[in-house]
Amino acid sequence: MNAETPLLTEIDGEKVDFVETTIVKDGVTCDIYSFIGNTTKDLGVVKVTKGSKTPLQKVLLGDKTLEIFKDGSGTLTVTSAEGAECVYHFPTEITEVQVNLGETMQWHAIGDLTIYEICYPPYQDGRFANIKE
Repeated sequence: MNAETPLLTEIDGEKVDFVETTIVKDGVTCDIYSFIGNTTKDLGVVKVTKGSKTPLQKVLLGDKTLEIFKDGSGTLTVTSAEGAECVYHFPTEITEVQVNLGETMQWHAIGDLTIYEICYPPYQDGRFANIKE
């Protein structure tokens, strides 16, 4: 294990195993974890550097997608299939937002930002469509 390997071993009392780190785009990385003994979901720890945004993504597949604020400051914009937009500002007392099928989402880091993304079932290609960078 080198210094670059993420050190997360559990989340909310559930053990996790590091899979890999992916570079989503400049300023956005995602550490991917599997839940040990639980194949119903997986975890992405997304780090967004100050001033960067995640790609605008539409949820196309899956039973449930949870976006969980962990640290830093930023916004999450969720737009319904009908076009209604809701902007969540973090930090706040709300830390978890469920994003449903057909909705779009995008994080914007005001300061360095860390979020957890839990996908039920585990992420697979085609779950999200990138609308734009």
